[in-house]
Amino acid sequence: MTAIQLIGFDADDTLWRSQDYFDEAQLEFERIVGAYVDLRDARVAERLYEVEKRNIALFGYGVKGMVLSMIEAAVEITTQRIDARDVHRIVELGKSLLRHPVELLPGVREAVEAIAAEFDVVLITKGDLFHQEAKVRQCGFADLFRRIEIVSEKDTATYARLLEEFALPAERFVMVGNSLRSDIAPVLDLGGWGIHVPYHTTWGHENEADVADDAPRLRRIASAHELPDAVRELAARAA
Repeated sequence: MTAIQLIGFDADDTLWRSQDYFDEAQLEFERIVGAYVDLRDARVAERLYEVEKRNIALFGYGVKGMVLSMIEAAVEITTQRIDARDVHRIVELGKSLLRHPVELLPGVREAVEAIAAEFDVVLITKGDLFHQEAKVRQCGFADLFRRIEIVSEKDTATYARLLEEFALPAERFVMVGNSLRSDIAPVLDLGGWGIHVPYHTTWGHENEADVADDAPRLRRIASAHELPDAVRELAARAA
């Protein structure tokens, strides 16, 4: 029996595109607010992030929380001068994101199929429940996953709870994802294994993690095409 028994996959920006659309929405938000203030002097991007970060505990992650934070930030930045029509434009940004079709990243389907042929696989993602469920339905290969978990936060407590439910020690679990904070650091802290697949753009909050480049149970790869071999390599090291 291989020492590795279960492979967990993140969803957004690991299996399909996500942050690109959030980045585009933020640029449009800045254009809206830019009609009222000088973008550089007002530190619009920084102030929006500050509002988003303090609201995570209330709104959670995802489009709806982002839109509420955008509205709050727009009111603060414009000192309550923002027009109702522009508030409505911000709401429409969120609706557009929620309607956006799933766009798989190159090589993802083939990689998950190859790994699922050798190991049990699960999907562990966070964010708005309805939106994440819709994306999972659209992805086209949800049936490959033994379980699909949509959680409010991905931290050591969450992974410990899931591993207990899976009746699996952490050292037999590998997590695959683009976020050091949410996908890699908590699993390594528990004694599990991680495969980091960086995405070309990542929300600043997800980069707030301290993971050594030479962490012994970590493998870094450039794309999904490398995933099957990376999983096999970690399985060999763990055996």
